[in-house]
Amino acid sequence: MKAIKITNFGDSSVLKYTDVDTPKPSNNEIIIKQEAIGVNFIDIYQRSGVYQVDLPFIPGEEGAGIVTQIGKNVSRFKVGDKVAYSMNSGSYAEYAVVSEEIAVSIPDKIDFPIAASVLLQGMTAHYLVYSTFKLKPEDSCLIHAGAGGVGLLLIQMAKNIGARIIATVSNEEKKQLAINAGADEVIIYTKQNFTEEVKKITSNKGVSVVYDSVGKTTFEDSLDCLKPRGYMVLYGQSSGAVPPVDPQILNRKGSLFLTRPTMTNYILNNDELKWRSNDIFQWMSEGKLNIRIGLSLPLQQAAQAQDALGSRKTTGKVILIP
Repeated sequence: MKAIKITNFGDSSVLKYTDVDTPKPSNNEIIIKQEAIGVNFIDIYQRSGVYQVDLPFIPGEEGAGIVTQIGKNVSRFKVGDKVAYSMNSGSYAEYAVVSEEIAVSIPDKIDFPIAASVLLQGMTAHYLVYSTFKLKPEDSCLIHAGAGGVGLLLIQMAKNIGARIIATVSNEEKKQLAINAGADEVIIYTKQNFTEEVKKITSNKGVSVVYDSVGKTTFEDSLDCLKPRGYMVLYGQSSGAVPPVDPQILNRKGSLFLTRPTMTNYILNNDELKWRSNDIFQWMSEGKLNIRIGLSLPLQQAAQAQDALGSRKTTGKVILIP
């Protein structure tokens, strides 16, 4: 089969489109003929060596397609089923081997590109607002990268909860996307100081929680946006890793809470996986949640896809088609 293979860490030029052996399932695994593949920042972090993985490897954590083979102990799926998965390495390929425990059925109303787009980012947004900091109608939140894939989903989920939403974006086009998704206030951080604007909007009270996927360039100023006992939720680092933090800073800025969550700890079992994925697919079927596919490219153009995502010039989701 064709796949993207990485033999050394580096920029997008290390992504090589090549032939590899088609996987075979073990007793509890399924083989999926992939129809769409999600592209995420974690793919870039692994490719560049920020997140250490063993070389060589096939990148990618998310995809959707049709079951073509099942292991002898598989009971949840059969050949021909439509399934999606996330947090399973090796998705940049024509076929993927996946444990049945982390695969989910795709409802008839959801097509493959949408399923491959929404699962990882959708479940990320879900755990952020329903678990990491359980957002309530009386809360206010600051969402960085509001026109990105997770950002747009966070805005919609926060809106459905009834919270007040302030988002940051880089330009007017992205501002309109964030407004359309449900943001109450949108700050263009390239023209405005977002900390000052948040203080104005909240009458110097600050927000209950900051959801920050940007990292290095926004972290310190984000702390100044929080009300006393507010939550700083750092779930990404698109601008670079945040330097070590002195805990006394959290004390001085209002007895703040800081967390660096990761998906793995929020889908610890199949029940959690089903809860999050079922909510997402149901909301999409009901029109309460929409996903924007900003860029779709063939698998052999994985380098261009990652470069587009890494530049933060895209809006919505980036996907690959095998």
